[in-house]
Amino acid sequence: MTAKVIAIPRAALHDHVAQRLRQMLVENHIAPGAKLNERELAEVLQVSRTPLREAIKMLAAEGLVELLPNRGAIAVSLTEADVVNTFEVMAGLEGMSGALAAERITGAELDEIKAMHFEMMAAYTRKDLSNYYRLNALIHNAIVAAAKNPVLTATYNQVNARLQALRFRSNQDGEKWKAAMKEHEQMIEALSARDVKAMRDVLSSHLQNKREVVIDQIRRGMDLHTAQGRR
Repeated sequence: MTAKVIAIPRAALHDHVAQRLRQMLVENHIAPGAKLNERELAEVLQVSRTPLREAIKMLAAEGLVELLPNRGAIAVSLTEADVVNTFEVMAGLEGMSGALAAERITGAELDEIKAMHFEMMAAYTRKDLSNYYRLNALIHNAIVAAAKNPVLTATYNQVNARLQALRFRSNQDGEKWKAAMKEHEQMIEALSARDVKAMRDVLSSHLQNKREVVIDQIRRGMDLHTAQGRR
């Protein structure tokens, strides 16, 4: 017998490529400001350039990639001012989503978020940052979905796309990661109690703390580059 070859639909293929490329960008396998080399990426992802280019266009629409005339695509790089402004908006969006979720969440939705939280705790215990971040993002998305406001969801997704890589990096500091985990425990408590104010406050504070970590990382990185330039 010969195995039947099942072709992957074109749309599904570029979605799959976009997912893998998105992870590479978020986890800093492609550094901010770096050019996306199509030949190398096609080899790494084992695809032709057509679905790769379609995936890059998708990520450009999300704000993870910037398309430059006659220069191809580069991984987006945010300035300190970009970070401050974007996190300021995200803190408001997260706070609003948390407050609405506390009012509107169903029992089934709360159970699903709790289950993901326990999985995330296990990933944290193993120091598995990749899986921790994946589950973290799913929890935040589930909270936004529980708010049941499609305009809020669309706005959240658009703004959050720009910050994914920075949110991932913010957990690379052990003490900050521990603090973020504690804040997630507070989110579960507030959601379970349907406490609107507590949920708004913890999510707003969570994003503000992320912002401070990211700004510190940016400044330390700039200091390092300055010091290296003086050698």
